[in-house]
Amino acid sequence: QVQLVESGGGLVQPGGSLRLSCVASGLTFRIYAMSWYRQAPGKERELVAVITSVGGSTNYAASVTGRFAISRDDAKNTVYLQMNSLKPEDTAVYYCNARRTVEILRKEYEYEYWGQGTQVTVSS
Repeated sequence: QVQLVESGGGLVQPGGSLRLSCVASGLTFRIYAMSWYRQAPGKERELVAVITSVGGSTNYAASVTGRFAISRDDAKNTVYLQMNSLKPEDTAVYYCNARRTVEILRKEYEYEYWGQGTQVTVSS
């Protein structure tokens, strides 16, 4: 079965850095778009960053642009999120997401998988 396993979360002081990793298994990693989402207490889950399957184009939420960087290593079935200049408002559970949309006979089918999440806490 498909598994996405995140790691790298923890407690960090404001201004510090963390690198999250997500290792995927059970799927053809290179054909999936990979994303990082986060969910803070009492808030909805939000998209943080996405990297496409072909070409590796990236896109970021406005709140993290210039501070976070998403990357992928298809040989290792791994996606990363480098987080710099962390702020208390970055505190959340961070989730890895894999998504692929397939069109068959003019109908779209979406395949989507989630990791279990890793806690990031930014506090002094």
